[in-house]
Amino acid sequence: MKKNYKELLNHIKAFVFDIDGVFTDGTFQISADGKQVRTLNGKDSYAVQLAVKKGYKVAIITGGKAEGVKESLQRAGVTDIYISAGYKMDAWEDFLSIYADDFKSEEIMYMGDDIPDFMVMQKAGVACAPSNAAPEIKQISHYVSPYSGGQGCVRDIIEQTLKVQSNWMLEGDFTW
Repeated sequence: MKKNYKELLNHIKAFVFDIDGVFTDGTFQISADGKQVRTLNGKDSYAVQLAVKKGYKVAIITGGKAEGVKESLQRAGVTDIYISAGYKMDAWEDFLSIYADDFKSEEIMYMGDDIPDFMVMQKAGVACAPSNAAPEIKQISHYVSPYSGGQGCVRDIIEQTLKVQSNWMLEGDFTW
């Protein structure tokens, strides 16, 4: 019998996210100097910094060259950021090796939206996707958020995890 995804959230110690199509809606604006400009959701960013504050490890694995996003997430406390990860399994294995004493793959939630995320999602304890993810990704997900990429799907899964673990809305959570 397949476990309910909320039961699986009880064991989560780390969150790993893709950027484009998860933290963003997957679209890019191109500046006059040719740089890609992305938009992040403030509620997603708040949830990330809260998870870090609560002791969860948060990592990013993206194939994109997301330098501006990297700086923003570093300000939220994310230290493990893999950008330009052409083959995401290499970054996943590196992340696991760094924290081998802290958690196992079944204690990690991974949220991705497209084919490059497929292999990593199959290794994660909880695989999640935004509502506008590719059909192949939704099919292998334990949970598909009702929110699209860039529209709060990151906040959704972090909030659910913290609530299941009685870690949401505690005194001291009201400052950033």
